[in-house]
Amino acid sequence: MSKLHEECGVFGIYLQDGRQGVVQPVYHALYALQHRGQESAGIAVNTRGVLTCYKDIGLVGEVFTRDVMQKLPEGGIAIGHCRYGTTGVQNQTNAQPLLVNHLKGGMALAHNGNIVNAHALREEQEMGGAIFHTTSDSEVIAYTITRERLKTDSIEEAVLSAMKQLKGAYSLTIVSPAKLLAARDPNGFRPLCMGKTEQGDVVFASETCALDAVGAKFVRDVKPGEVIVVDANGVRSLEMKHKAACPSLCVFEFIYFARPDSVIEGASVHQARLRAGAFLALEHPVQADVVVGVPDSGIDAAIGYARQAGIPYGVGFIKNKYVGRTFIQPGQMERTNAVKIKLNVIRSTVEGKRVVLIDDSIVRGTTAARIVSILREAGATEVHMRLAAPPFTHPCYFGTDIDSTENLIAAEHSVAEVCKLIGADSLGFMPVDCLDKLAAGAACGFCKGCFTGDYPIDPNGAVTKDKFETFLKDKA
Repeated sequence: MSKLHEECGVFGIYLQDGRQGVVQPVYHALYALQHRGQESAGIAVNTRGVLTCYKDIGLVGEVFTRDVMQKLPEGGIAIGHCRYGTTGVQNQTNAQPLLVNHLKGGMALAHNGNIVNAHALREEQEMGGAIFHTTSDSEVIAYTITRERLKTDSIEEAVLSAMKQLKGAYSLTIVSPAKLLAARDPNGFRPLCMGKTEQGDVVFASETCALDAVGAKFVRDVKPGEVIVVDANGVRSLEMKHKAACPSLCVFEFIYFARPDSVIEGASVHQARLRAGAFLALEHPVQADVVVGVPDSGIDAAIGYARQAGIPYGVGFIKNKYVGRTFIQPGQMERTNAVKIKLNVIRSTVEGKRVVLIDDSIVRGTTAARIVSILREAGATEVHMRLAAPPFTHPCYFGTDIDSTENLIAAEHSVAEVCKLIGADSLGFMPVDCLDKLAAGAACGFCKGCFTGDYPIDPNGAVTKDKFETFLKDKA
């Protein structure tokens, strides 16, 4: 784990006036959300009440080839999903959307996040006769909704009832034989927004960049604890009675996960990263000749640092855009070699200069050490590393693949020790108290548990997504 990964991106679309033609828009939206999940992709289509799902391992363009796209049935409602899976549990079965056939009507579900009580719910459901086919907590959500569906003729009421039992992070898009639904957990850990096209079609997406990709205009964010229903009667909303007093969006959405051109909870991701760089310059100034950012996530913060510090910004790296995640293997040697293939230093930018190197974060430290090393090989006389996030010291239970502290270099070493281990001349992290200031105007609070150990939900007895999937795999 040289970089953090967010679990996935979700999308949904409902065409007005009974029109058919959702496959291409979902495909375009998943391309826009590709950065959120690069190991599997899937689309579930509602064709006049009949649900069809196609999904597989791979990038969006690898899964949805021209032949596949031509064979997919068209429809008026659809959802899409791109997933980042955990090491050792990468298979087609865990790809989403999940399709459930039930006597009260079929349902397909796409999920972003992590259910911290999934293991307890799954044991209860298995004891009741449920048979699971995946190692994903998303299937637990599907079963919980299906069980509640037996008590009501309304799928939205079933979803709302299920939400009272689920603890953790979930942004959902759901398609039934007649409806499109979007739902967000009461803490609002993961983003989810709604948009409309000129034709009046309603869309939901993890990020606004996906709305842009399908020509939709942003309407609003889905509220924490809200279920939005779209059907032939229009758009309506249901909300949980008991919601979190203060929503707690994962602050790392602004630091790394989201695309810079997205707007989340009313705040620009690009501007938040520029501001992060400016805070770093104020908190960790240094005498230097050039500021460079690690592509792509460190570039905005590097520009912000350079502007605030009055040090020239330079393009320090060229990124090989044709090397995807499938190239990177989990071994130490492969991780090191992958950095050489993915990034190449522009020698003229750094040779003979004191360099400020900006990246979003340090996880294990292997990638940072290699980047510092290749800068020195290119002639940099000093390398001062600055990170747009505080040190990771605790696990994440809400959808980020920080499964334990043993893989976190900052949890085991002081800042001075980390600096020495990566070979930098100095090292500076974003102060935790600056995080709330990054997304100016954001209509939410933030979860910072992976930096502080203070979580919006008590994680006592909870397991991370990695450990849940690995436990179930080993159990099988």
